[in-house]
Amino acid sequence: MTWEETYKVWEDFEPLEETLKSELTSMKGDSEALEDAFYAPLEFGTAGMRGIIGVGINRMNQYTIRQATEGLALFMDSLGEDTKKRGVAIAYDSRHQSPEFAMEAAKTLGAHGIPSFVFESLRPTPELSFAVRQLNAYAGIMITASHNPAAYNGYKVYGEDGGQMPPKEADALTTYVRSIENNLTIDVVSEEVLKEKGLLTIIGEEMDQLYLEQVKKVTVNPDLVKRMSKKMKLVFTPLHGTGQMLGERALANAGFEGITVVPEQAVADPEFSTVKSPNPEEPGAFEYALRLGKEIDADILVATDPDADRLGIAVKTTVGNYEVLTGNQIASLMLYYLLKAQKDAGALIEDGVVLKSIVSSELPTAIAEHFGMKMVDVLTGFKFIAEKIKQYEEDKSQTFLFGFEESYGYLVKPFVRDKDAIQALVLIAEVAAYYKEQDKTLYDGLQDIFHEFGHYKEKTISITMEGIEGSEKIKALMAKFRNESPREFAGIGVECVEDFEKRERTYQKGMKETIDMPSSNVLKYKMVDGSWLAIRPSGTEPKIKFYIGSYADSAIEVKRKIDDFEATIDIIIKN
Repeated sequence: MTWEETYKVWEDFEPLEETLKSELTSMKGDSEALEDAFYAPLEFGTAGMRGIIGVGINRMNQYTIRQATEGLALFMDSLGEDTKKRGVAIAYDSRHQSPEFAMEAAKTLGAHGIPSFVFESLRPTPELSFAVRQLNAYAGIMITASHNPAAYNGYKVYGEDGGQMPPKEADALTTYVRSIENNLTIDVVSEEVLKEKGLLTIIGEEMDQLYLEQVKKVTVNPDLVKRMSKKMKLVFTPLHGTGQMLGERALANAGFEGITVVPEQAVADPEFSTVKSPNPEEPGAFEYALRLGKEIDADILVATDPDADRLGIAVKTTVGNYEVLTGNQIASLMLYYLLKAQKDAGALIEDGVVLKSIVSSELPTAIAEHFGMKMVDVLTGFKFIAEKIKQYEEDKSQTFLFGFEESYGYLVKPFVRDKDAIQALVLIAEVAAYYKEQDKTLYDGLQDIFHEFGHYKEKTISITMEGIEGSEKIKALMAKFRNESPREFAGIGVECVEDFEKRERTYQKGMKETIDMPSSNVLKYKMVDGSWLAIRPSGTEPKIKFYIGSYADSAIEVKRKIDDFEATIDIIIKN
């Protein structure tokens, strides 16, 4: 159907939810707004879906939630009664309509006789991952838009291993979701009927305790924590999200006492009223934590995003200011501490493996190899790290030690199969305590790592291109790079090009190799000096991302290289 025909179906649908009906009425005559809301269904892919809350098939609302869940229910129907009986765990964050969307999912599953385990109130994404495994549920649903602005919400589906569904299952699920022609007429049952039929179980504190018991295993050196528990000062902000639910309790369980929570941001707030963006990647998210940190002379400032799967930190520099570190730098500090502590204790595992995404720094690779550990790269998306963990558990070939993505996501212990900011919060506090005991800051610790391994620097350039026109521009840019493959960037020659969509690595001399990874729309250019550049469209946002990585003997030289690459990218985009 055309967007006009789809709009007409919605306009004529009498039972349309009142808020959405009112919004639709207010849009009457605004063809541009109507086309954007109805021109295409909200994209449902391997990472689920994410979008602005509102009326239309291209928005997050109760009908698009039902459609996504109906697809999951149909998929589970195809797998048989035993699968259906295992049910689905459902959690949600602090965003607008998150509790309502969670219940809509349960009501849709209930129409198929599939039981739901719904959290009593907001919970972090990693706890949802844990709950799927703990309950032996077949799947999990997380209602969240991660660190997006307040106008957004989203929907993520997890598989039975607690990781986001891998490509094969995700593709099957997506096919079912897209086969639904009219999401207005999907059958649901009431909450009362769910309870009557035993298809709704409310979960909460008991699951919290089970999860927190596992988080205790993240602590590497309890004696260090005990010695430094009151001396090391940490400021924590959950940025109005779910991190407050378990973050403080996890730190207290580990033995830390010098913890101060930013009071204004400890309150769950769907408007995220104290920040422009609830994204711990951005320095602006630390405004309140910075103010409080200066007041109490904190050693480290820590922020978690709304669904507490990502974590960012700001550390005190040599001149007493605070500097926000990158996800790559945080991962490097964590990994170095983990491996050094294990080596010092004589507990390094011979078959240990570290996992990272293809767009993450090579500094952790150097650290892992220094300690005799293996680094394995996977595609972007933590589900690929989860897949590898599952593979290693089954074939016993490697032992998982640590996994991360440059986008501020880390996993220490695999009882969760997604990014876990609660685990990361406990570990980074211990790393800060380790350096504090040496009269050093985390900033000093990072400089020590650079001194030992060389200077690595990365930068991500994220360009938003909204709407239909933006989507076409992103496709055109990817086609341009793919069809007119540059032979150099910023005067540095390209050694090889990795096209992950074609699963092909091509060297400038003509030799080709197959890339042993699933197909993905990513291009990566490896330069002759060890620098690299990767390009990928976001799977959940209207963005195209450029990732740059470089290496040099000095901070000045590595920064110059990054600046030169950035200028080159800017020229290419404008042309």
